[in-house]
Amino acid sequence: MNYQEALRYIDGVQWLGSRPGLERITELLRRLGDPQRRLRFIHIAGTNGKGSCAAMTASVLKAAGYRTGLFTSPYLFRFNERMQIGGEPIPDETLARLVTELQPQADAMEDHPTEFELMTAAALLWYERERCDFVVLEVGLGGRLDATNVIENPEVCAIMNIGLDHTQILGDTVEQIAAEKAGIIKPGAEVVLYGQQESVVEVVRSVCEEKGAPLTVADFSKIKPEFESLEGQVFTYRGEPYAIGLLGAHQRKNAAVVVEIAGALRRRGFVIEQDALEHGLYAAEWPARFELVGEEPPFVVDGGHNPQCAQTVADNLETYFPAMRRVLLIGVLADKDYETMLDILAPEAAAFVCVTPDSPRALPAEGLAAALARFGKPTQVCEDIPSGVAAAQELAGTDGMVCAVGSLYMAGAIRACFGLK
Repeated sequence: MNYQEALRYIDGVQWLGSRPGLERITELLRRLGDPQRRLRFIHIAGTNGKGSCAAMTASVLKAAGYRTGLFTSPYLFRFNERMQIGGEPIPDETLARLVTELQPQADAMEDHPTEFELMTAAALLWYERERCDFVVLEVGLGGRLDATNVIENPEVCAIMNIGLDHTQILGDTVEQIAAEKAGIIKPGAEVVLYGQQESVVEVVRSVCEEKGAPLTVADFSKIKPEFESLEGQVFTYRGEPYAIGLLGAHQRKNAAVVVEIAGALRRRGFVIEQDALEHGLYAAEWPARFELVGEEPPFVVDGGHNPQCAQTVADNLETYFPAMRRVLLIGVLADKDYETMLDILAPEAAAFVCVTPDSPRALPAEGLAAALARFGKPTQVCEDIPSGVAAAQELAGTDGMVCAVGSLYMAGAIRACFGLK
């Protein structure tokens, strides 16, 4: 099959939805020769920050001279972004060839693999054939029953910031969700945890003790900001200086976790020089995470889609645009806690522009506008994302700025309006 046929085949099983469990991915990979058993992994779970952490970790490993695969989701612009080696997405023809190989094996299974399972299997097969030294593997949903948890012996398991998301699947307390995400911890692996509330730390610590996995908790009291602007920021962590292009206090914390991941790999005998760590963090790119995409007026895109993310965006608006008139371009998914998100974001806004993200789960822009009516601020509904971008820019004028927020499913289309891919 060609590239378009391969994408149609993967998309064609979307009706199966998200079905937690490892039985299908285990069988599919067995049919393909278990490529995951010949790879080294850094496995990353969490509610927020796991994508940024994965991107920075992959950049550091690349800077250290390792051939590094990166597996993330969702994508912003093209499906191929989900699987990369050395920062380059999988070529179209390679993806088509892998899916052609997967199809008869998947179709022969009594319980057909889901879209995410097919994608995971294709990526693992590619990384193994390309002889990757490391694969940085981002969990799709949860941890314990996520398809990526088919791997057996990760070098490092990292668990990022945990909040209330996907509660209908993972549980309705952060402790329950932490237990699901701690399901990626394997005996003997090094574990690095984003510093957070003690009840979450205790859940992870107890799993580490049970599995015999040494735990390191990133200590954010050791972060000292030195300089920040819309160009990036400089800080020290445990006395060592670092610079990153990603914006916000939360990215300093994510970077601190990456420093701890590098330390864990060093303890396991892998060489990561300090220069490589510093260069890799500085070179890391992760689009649509409070990303400045336009300047007249300033235009920021953030894929934040839950209350924790909304609070981070609100904090960043106060930090980087304290005296400016702010227009929020918003689109959300109907199954997210968008009401709480709006409560957090509304005080930061002078006006709203509503759009519908490109997802079957999207809340129509008209429904979002109705939810925003209680705040009594000017609200405009646009029929598509390009018109939403134009309307928000016009509302911002010469003395304002625009922040697009609410869903990663609209971030790619917004970036495309500025010629970014």
